[in-house]
This record gives sequence, structure tokens and C-alpha cells, in this order.
Amino acid sequence: MDASSREQGRVDYLRLSITDRCNLRCTYCMPPEGVKARAHGEILSYEELAAFARVAADVGITKVRITGGEPLVRLGCADFVGMLSRTSGIDDISITTNGVLLPKFAADLAAAGLKRVNISLDSLDPERFKRITRGGRLDDTLAGLDAAFSAGFAPVKINTLLLPGVEEELDAFVALTREFDVHVRFIEFMPLDRRVAGDDELGGEGRLVAAGDLLRRLMQQYVLIAHDGPYGHGPAQYWKVAGARGTIGFIAGVSEHFCETCNRLRLTADGRLRTCLFSGREIDVRPLLGDPAILRGAIETAVAGKTYDRCSEALANDRSMSQIGG
Repeated sequence: MDASSREQGRVDYLRLSITDRCNLRCTYCMPPEGVKARAHGEILSYEELAAFARVAADVGITKVRITGGEPLVRLGCADFVGMLSRTSGIDDISITTNGVLLPKFAADLAAAGLKRVNISLDSLDPERFKRITRGGRLDDTLAGLDAAFSAGFAPVKINTLLLPGVEEELDAFVALTREFDVHVRFIEFMPLDRRVAGDDELGGEGRLVAAGDLLRRLMQQYVLIAHDGPYGHGPAQYWKVAGARGTIGFIAGVSEHFCETCNRLRLTADGRLRTCLFSGREIDVRPLLGDPAILRGAIETAVAGKTYDRCSEALANDRSMSQIGG
């Protein structure tokens, strides 16, 4: 990894997808029938994923977030967390989940070395949640939130996409931060693939709900105090409602994109290394996993070619979010 890349992007964070399968069918993520899952043999084994992580750690990766699809639908996720926790150089392991399976697995994940969890929760209204997830139950995800607290994860963050209608739920999310030490992050919707669903089904999702507009609306209703926010590695800007235990954060990836500060690499479940969420450029690293020296060179080459500007990426992304790992 050359000095200029380290200085510009501080590439030290790997998002590691372990599956393209999911137990929900969120409108913004996949079509109603789901994305055709890859065969078992096409998905990297945990041993292969761990081998990649070891080499990535050698070239500067210190933080790993496990993603999917929904990572907890893959058996043995806690065992994989244990493999990562024993990897020299990796000092932070986290997971992004829809929370549905956390009541079953949270204790095992914590025992294996998982410290932090992000839970995707786009609505606190049961009917709206059901529509967005195409049949999901809000109570299942809220039970996952309870399980995260019981397991001792800290911080616990909630990822909420800024979809039309979220403006009507601001009071409910603020109330959540008052009751719990939880960090709600409102994230601008980034349409990677408009083929996932049409605007009619998404309720006009093509209309951008800007983070700045929502923040101004909150400021009219509440006393907000700028806050450093919880430990983490993302671009969120945080605020605390006076008297609240948790925080409200905003990630304005569309209206105020932050490519120049990107510190991430992504590995898809089928072994493709990506340096940009929005780009179609991928490196198939599966054939390289048996040779750490060659794999290291491939990772260093990928980082050196990272553009830090998604608008300059000539090759368009052709995967859905569930296939990339977010």
C-alpha cells in the first residue's frame, strides 16, 4: 500500500460479505422474488474468507465488518467471528444485521469476540415496516435490538434509510434515543440498481430525502447538541437531543458525498474485491487465496487504483446491494 493511498483514504476497513441470502425482501434491496442465490460452491468458505482477512491485515486492514445479505442466515457465523478475532492485526469486528436472528445468536457472537452491531431498522411503524420489508415483523427486529443490549454489544447502532415517509416517524426515533443508549443513523438512499424495484412499489423512493432537510426539521422541534458520536468508522455526523441517552446521526452519501475520505474495501461473498460501492470494477481473488504473496500484491494494486471519486468510475455497478454486502 503506497504512502499516498494511506494518506488520502486511510484504507483500513474491510466489509466482508459472507452470504448473498437474506430472510427479508426489502424493496430497496432486491426484487420481490429475491436475488438468485449463488450455489454453495460459489460462495467462499469461512476458511477462505479468513485467509483473505489475514493477508488484508498484513497490508493495513484493522477493522472488519461482517455483512450479507443477512449474515446470520449463514450457519456458523459466530465461529467465523472467532476466526477473525484470532487474526493478528484485526482489532475491531462488527456486524450489520436486520436483527431478526439476534435473539438466537447474540450471546454466541459476543462470546466469540463480536463487540459492535448495526441493526437495519427503516421504520418503527409495524405496517410501514411490513411494506418496506415485504412481510417482515417489526417485533422480530425489536427483539433483536433487545438481544443486542442483553449481549453487551456497544455501541448499538440503528441504520435507517431516508425513504419517503420517514419524516413522519421522527418523534418515534427520537423517543428511542431517549429510552435507550442507541445511535440512530439516518442514511440517504443510494440507488445502486434501479432495476431492484420501481418507484411505484417503493412509494416514490426515487425522490431523495436529503439528510440536511431532515436535520433542519429536527432542529425546529428539538434542542440538538452536536456530538462526537459513538466509536465507529463511518462518515456520520451526530447530534444528541437534550436529555437523551443515545444520539441521532446523519450520513449524507448522496447530497454531500464523502468519497475523498473513504477508508473501505469490500469483498463479496463470491470472492470479488471492490474498492467502490458504486463501481462495477472487481478483482476475482478466489484463485489467489492459496498464495498470500500474490494476493497481497492484488490487494495493494486495488488500493493504489482506488479513485476516491465514484463519479469518475467508468464501469457501472451491475449488482444489487445484497450481492455486494453494503
